[in-house]
Amino acid sequence: MEKFTLPTPWTAEALAAEVPFPEYPRPQMVRYKWLNLNGMWDYMGGKKISDPVTATIPPVFPANTEKIRVPFPPEAELSGIARKGDTCLWYRRSFVVPKEWKGKNVLLNFGAVDRISSVFVNGKKVGTHTGGYDAFSFDITDYLKSGENILVVGAYDPNDGRAASGKNGPRGDYVYTSGIWQTVWLEPVEKQYISQIKLVPDVKNNRLEVVAYSDNPGLTVTAIASNGTSEVAKSNGSSNTSFYLPIQNPRLWSPDDPFLYELKLQLKDRKGKIIDEISSYFGMRSVTMGKVDGVLRPLLNGEFVFHIGLLDQGYWPDGAFTAPTEQALLYDIELAKRAGFNVIRKHIKVEPQRWYYHCDRLGLMVWQDMPNLWEPDDADSVAVRKQFRDELKVMIDQHVSSPSIVMWVPFNENWGAFEATDITDWVKKYDSSRLVNGMSGYNYAPGYRKAYGDPGNGDFVDMHHYGKIEPQAMPRPNDKRGASLGEFGGKGLFVRGHMWPVRNDAYEMMLNKDQLTDTYVLMATELEQMIKYFGLSTAIYTQTTDVEHEINGLVTYDRKVEKMDLDKVKHINQEVIKSTRKKQ
Repeated sequence: MEKFTLPTPWTAEALAAEVPFPEYPRPQMVRYKWLNLNGMWDYMGGKKISDPVTATIPPVFPANTEKIRVPFPPEAELSGIARKGDTCLWYRRSFVVPKEWKGKNVLLNFGAVDRISSVFVNGKKVGTHTGGYDAFSFDITDYLKSGENILVVGAYDPNDGRAASGKNGPRGDYVYTSGIWQTVWLEPVEKQYISQIKLVPDVKNNRLEVVAYSDNPGLTVTAIASNGTSEVAKSNGSSNTSFYLPIQNPRLWSPDDPFLYELKLQLKDRKGKIIDEISSYFGMRSVTMGKVDGVLRPLLNGEFVFHIGLLDQGYWPDGAFTAPTEQALLYDIELAKRAGFNVIRKHIKVEPQRWYYHCDRLGLMVWQDMPNLWEPDDADSVAVRKQFRDELKVMIDQHVSSPSIVMWVPFNENWGAFEATDITDWVKKYDSSRLVNGMSGYNYAPGYRKAYGDPGNGDFVDMHHYGKIEPQAMPRPNDKRGASLGEFGGKGLFVRGHMWPVRNDAYEMMLNKDQLTDTYVLMATELEQMIKYFGLSTAIYTQTTDVEHEINGLVTYDRKVEKMDLDKVKHINQEVIKSTRKKQ
């Protein structure tokens, strides 16, 4: 095996895979005919080569070009490149459209490319895209020829903090990554097809709101729901318009019972012929705020369920921003579930759509952070801020149908925060089916610019605290907002042979596994007191895994050593949740 700084249990499998991530990448919009383009591509990168933003034709690749393993970013060792700061990145590969797709339109889909992309097919520019965390597609039908086709993708990532980047940016704590970092694939469709969907449960009225988007508004859409054994509802509507699917006596989704209904969506032409069909799923659940014994609390299906969660950053020593395999992606989620947590706070990163699917089906509530800007204030601030708002909207649109996501978090700890009160208000209006935590940890500030501070609205007063769990350090609820401890813990443990080769640290170091476990059990028990007597409603422990220099995870960065007794962690988490259950 190639030399890896800190291999994971999945490194060898990722290296051996001819097609990394062979799974269909979009579980809520499945088409069964598709062609995965992951694997070895030609690559060239650097600061001085052709700029993908201004390029009108693809560059000439050298005869002995480097190879890169897509979808691993070039900074990752699994990519085969392991080089930082290329800024201008160029990828090339050939493909042949399957014969049975004849007469169909062909879509070229990208899970995500960081940051500004230009796409060329057979030497002609197909289009561009801006945004490092969202999926996008091009209809490449008119650019195709019979036999071999040449696809070239350029990506420009200045890593300048003037875009939504999170820790994958100039002030981030870890390696930043660029370029293609999620699956690339082709699929055949008719000229009219479903381009995006929106599925929003309305438990109060026993129905599901459905929108199927298409280039052609007014086409008939048929929605058919089943419970896995039999059809439970069928309804017709029009493309690009909300319609409702009645779900009588719905089985409600929750961490204890993450039941998902199956859904089929059919797009029909004027004569009633099915021209596109996708398989999907949905969960029926309600997320609201309400008073329980006079304290404002988050309610899931009308009941207060204490949010005990993990801060989850989604970094890997071998794949950087991209998990080495599907099983690896699943491991972190199953770890949270196995340890008795009911929430994952996806920290300033947007994951591939399969990640949310696993949370949906396994039953973990998700707080979804928006990846932050770092530099929103300079001469280009109007354009930079607009781009951030646009990408925030896209993130919500692309993940709105996932039942596991119960909260949007627009800002974290004043990092690049601007107009936070207005943005919090906008998110709340745009997606009224979820909670909004305007700024998690408003009491922290990065120091390089003036802190925005508490936005004063949204559903939570959210503070971060890494010291002792005591009343004076806790946020307090009021008549308009619940109390949220958006980050706590951060207790570290050295595990020799399983650490990234930098100075390793944490907020407080523990002596051994037993002390770390006992400290967590004590903190969780103290949290129970804060819930009962001081109105606390959520607590997010830092963190799922070690990440580079931070060694405060439940497991080591390579996911090979469990640093706590997870049975004890699970037991105390379950006890805390149980102690707070009370019907509205």
